[in-house]
Formats: sequence, structure tokens, C-alpha cells
Amino acid sequence: MTQTLDALTAKLLDAAKAAGADTADAMAVRGTSQSVEVRGGKLEEAKREEGTDIGLRVFVGQRSAIVSSSDTASRTLSEMATRAVAMAREAPENTYAGLADPDQIATDWDVASLELSDPTPEPAPAALQEDAAQAEAAALEVEGISQVQSASAAYGARDIHMAGTNGFSGSYRRTDRGLSCVAIAGTGTGTGMERDYDGDSRIFQSDMRGAAEIGRTAAERTLLRLGARKPRTGSYPVLFDERIASSLIGHLLGAVNGSSIARGASFLRDAMGAQVLPKGMSLLEDPHRPRTSGSRPFDAEFLPTAKRTVVEDGILQGWTLDLATGRQLGMPSTANAARGAGSGPSPSSWNMTLTQGTASRADLIRDMGTGLLVTSMIGSTINPNTGDYSRGAAGLWVENGEITHAVNECTIAGNLRDMLLALVPANDARTHLSRVVPSLLVPGMTIAGV
Repeated sequence: MTQTLDALTAKLLDAAKAAGADTADAMAVRGTSQSVEVRGGKLEEAKREEGTDIGLRVFVGQRSAIVSSSDTASRTLSEMATRAVAMAREAPENTYAGLADPDQIATDWDVASLELSDPTPEPAPAALQEDAAQAEAAALEVEGISQVQSASAAYGARDIHMAGTNGFSGSYRRTDRGLSCVAIAGTGTGTGMERDYDGDSRIFQSDMRGAAEIGRTAAERTLLRLGARKPRTGSYPVLFDERIASSLIGHLLGAVNGSSIARGASFLRDAMGAQVLPKGMSLLEDPHRPRTSGSRPFDAEFLPTAKRTVVEDGILQGWTLDLATGRQLGMPSTANAARGAGSGPSPSSWNMTLTQGTASRADLIRDMGTGLLVTSMIGSTINPNTGDYSRGAAGLWVENGEITHAVNECTIAGNLRDMLLALVPANDARTHLSRVVPSLLVPGMTIAGV
């Protein structure tokens, strides 16, 4: 008989106490996933995985250790606890680590309101195959597309339960369904061929965009990349397409992460209360947004999650903290701890929303004059201490406010602190994503081409 996840975590905690742990927390995750890939209208690959992962973190004084397993037998639980306690006794002391106090933990939450799980049945493999086949066929119907590199569909479901000796016990369920298509245009090899993609991933299957639309969009994006050439070297405006603009905000979030601040390895380490985004622009975190992958009722240290403002009117308001980094910095946790079954907690951002502008992407293209619309990036050289930024880029060249041709094999460079302060947002952000970020214009960056 399959054990319930709450029973597994309870047994892990009991075993930890019996082995000599002072305190402990446990996590159990039971999941299923399936994926299908189609090529040439036929099934190329099908996968299905099922399993349960369990993790135990123990504390002996101020020493701790973590163990994990996919074996849920009672003997294994006892061995895990014994080994974890033995490891903890040999570990160095960490004055900042430890469980939340009982008066800190979440005691009341509404998982149903978050809509993290689709109640409709798991799709049959044939349904996933049909989605992938439709996307591939739609891409191939677009004139100029020579082949589809991949068309794949997937579904996953996970049940998560966490518990601790501080009295917490809670669980929630997640589902996701995704579809993607990569189209190829051109002939020959190397620079004679171009590719691009489109895809969608949702918690609720009914929210998914149509397979044919995804295939056509992948094809259309690919055709735009044909005939690409290197741009002229110089200083130009650079417009980050909505698909990749969130990476800029990701760098900001990394710089205000408690782990970076505690190490002193952040270009924003001295920026609390300072201007980090243009006036009028805010960055808000909402872990309770329904049907969004970054939502959760409590964090990995059992603290109740809540809305917070990271940047308000351009001014940095606070760091992203778990218990340990908060204690190290002398601040309370912001309930942003994340962990896996085999890893300890660390700060992580939930759903983020950046203030959108009033102009469309087309308006920004028209107004930028001559510059680069970046649609994809590869590699990176980013100094977390200084914010110096350099990435390989490809996209579309803009001349006199109009797109003229495709661009590839160039490098864009600048300093993140300066770039973030100069951002001009469009109004095209997709609101269902965990990071709601529109296309972003940086008025001046160095472009290295020819």
C-alpha cells in the first residue's frame, strides 16, 4: 500500500528524533510526468516517469545535514535519519541556520484560491502526440520552412508535503502542461540555416494556446531570421524583446537576493533605498496570483507568503531573504525560501510584475531610430560585483524606425546598474507568466559587430 506523503514526513521526523536530532524538517514529493516528441508526423519519442522523493534535514545544536532518497521503505527512513545525524555531528557550526519558531510558521492558507492544480484528468499520450503533430504540421505549412527540428508536448503533476518538528505540516499539488515547436528555414548548413521557436506552458490545460498557432508563430519567427548579418560596431539603442526581457529583471533579482548580499557579491549591495529603476517604475512580488507557476501558500521554511514591493517608484525597498540570510543580515525573512528534497533552503523570488509602459513595442521600434531589436541571446559574461554585462545576441536591425534585416553574431555590452536606470518599458507583457515583464528598451549600449 502506498504511503501518504504526510505519513512519510511524520515517520522521517520521528526517526530523526530517535536518532538524536534536536530539530528536523522533512519534505516528500510524489510526481508523474510524461512527454511526447513528434518528427515527420510520426512519434519520435515518448517518456513517462513516476516516483517519490523524500528529504530530511536535521539539526544537532547549530550543526546540520541533509539526506534524500527515492526509497520510502521504513528501513530506509531509519537509515536516512541515522546517517543525517551522524553527518550533522561532523559538520561545521552555522549560527544562522535553523527552523522557524513555532509562532512564525503558517497556520492558515487557502490552496484552492491559488489554482495550482488542474482538476481535469491527465491527458492521454495520444492527446499529447496530436498536439505536437498539429504544431509541426502548422509550421511546415508556412512557405520557406524546410523542417521542424522538434515538436514536443508534456504534462506533469506533483504533490508536495512539508513538515517540521516546530509543528508545521502542509501540502499542495501542482500541474503543468506544455507545448513547444522549433522550426528551421534555409538550405545548406551553418549560416545558411536559421531556427526559432514558440511554446506555451500553463497550469490549466484549457488555458493553453492552440497547437497550430504555436507552430505558425515558430515558423514566422524563423523566417524573420533569414539573411542575417553582423551589425556595425558602435553605440546604439537596444530593445530587448518581451521573450527575453525578463532576463534583465532576473539580474536585478539576483543582485538583491539575500545570498548575494550576505556574500557581498552584488552590484546593488549598497543600493538599499537608492534609485535602481526609472522613476515611476515598480517591481512587485505576489505569491498568491492564481494559475501562476510562482505561486505558493507558504515557503520552504513554512513561513506564510505575502505580497511585497521590491522596488517602488524606482527605489529599492528590500532584499529577498530566507531565515538564514535574514539572520545574517539582521533582518526578518521575506518568506522566500525555496528547496528541493535533496537540498537546503535558499532565497528565491516568486511571481514578479514590472510596471508596464504606455507605448507598444512597435512604438519603441519607431522611436529608437537606428538600433537592435534583440530576440535571442547566447552565452554571457556578467560580473556580479560590478554589473558589467556582455552577451552574444541576435535579432533584427532597425534603421530609421523600421526593421530592415536580421542580425546575428554580435555582442551587446553595458553596465547593468546603468541599463536598469535607463529602461523604457513597452506594454506587451504576458500577464500569465511568473515574471510579467514587457519589452524593454535600453537607450544606449555598445554593439560589437563588424
